[in-house]
Amino acid sequence: MAQEIHITKKHPRKGDDGFKIVSVRMRDETIAQLDDLSIKTNRSRNELINLLLESAMRIVKIDE
Repeated sequence: MAQEIHITKKHPRKGDDGFKIVSVRMRDETIAQLDDLSIKTNRSRNELINLLLESAMRIVKIDE
């Protein structure tokens, strides 16, 4: 009788999902604006920061 060994695929460990944790110091006013935008858009602060940074990265120009 042949026996089989079944192994399930391992789920990615936290942090292996293409995202990294970054700590950023922000002014209270900036956090308040993010929180207000979060309430108005029903999005998390984290999601908003990512959306805003991705948008800014596309339009930033470096002056030589």
